Amino acid sequence: MRTAIISHPLCRRHKMTAEHPECAERLDAIADRILASGLDIAVTHLMAPKAELSHYALAHNEEHVERVLNSIPEQGLVDLDGDTWLCKDSLKAIERAVGAGIMAVDEVLGGRHDAAFCSVRPPGHHAYEDQSAGFCVFNNVAIATKYAQSKGVKRIAILDIDVHHGDGTQAIVKSDPNVLFCSLFQYPFYPNTEIENTDTVVNSPLPVASDGTDLRALYTQQWQPKLRDFQPELIIISAGFDAHLEDDMGGLKFVENDYAWLTLQIAQLSKELDCLGIISYLEGGYELSSLGRSVETHVRTLAEY
Repeated sequence: MRTAIISHPLCRRHKMTAEHPECAERLDAIADRILASGLDIAVTHLMAPKAELSHYALAHNEEHVERVLNSIPEQGLVDLDGDTWLCKDSLKAIERAVGAGIMAVDEVLGGRHDAAFCSVRPPGHHAYEDQSAGFCVFNNVAIATKYAQSKGVKRIAILDIDVHHGDGTQAIVKSDPNVLFCSLFQYPFYPNTEIENTDTVVNSPLPVASDGTDLRALYTQQWQPKLRDFQPELIIISAGFDAHLEDDMGGLKFVENDYAWLTLQIAQLSKELDCLGIISYLEGGYELSSLGRSVETHVRTLAEY
């Protein structure tokens, strides 16, 4: 697959409280691993553009957008929800985090790339239409989904593989019959949302200590049949890597081989269904070494397929 990594240095400028796990060093760990592994020469590196106000409005109401924009401090930090803070440069990062998905959609729909990984922050899958939550300000994946729809894509599948449930994304897309939302997550665990399943919502809770064997059964038995029936034209991955064995943010036991296997299944299915492509968006992943290794494995699998 012709694969791009989309990022921007300004995504490092978003800072929260000292010792906060969602930190700029996450992007450094990914970039360093991509370079050290030699993968950098096999992918295209693109700079995320600045998102426009109209892009935020695709998934968020006007009150929420204004609240965020008006909360950017001149100095220090502003607390949005107890887990998420803003600093004076946060908007610069947010603009590029959202803009990465806009570029990814344009690259895939324009036929220039088959896959794109958005290595950006802040993450997005806990952000609702009307509020920020769980380190997330705006919902990057939901915005990219709505943008792709505005460009004529009719059926989109969102696969959330973070250790936490993608509650914000689910809330935004669950009433849309043209979006299939699948989320695996440790349960019970934050954000402790009520588990619901519909024709287009597939929630797959996993007990603590679930590992790659459980992941394979989940995908094969629950997600793959749904995806084949749904016939998506575009696949978007909320790619959290905090389900890794070494990441103490959660209690699942995935390792790099598991991410490679799952990525390969998604790539094979994308080809089988003649999808336009795959867009992958960084969500969680807080143990820096395992994050870098997992992302490298994920992107390499896409690039070499």
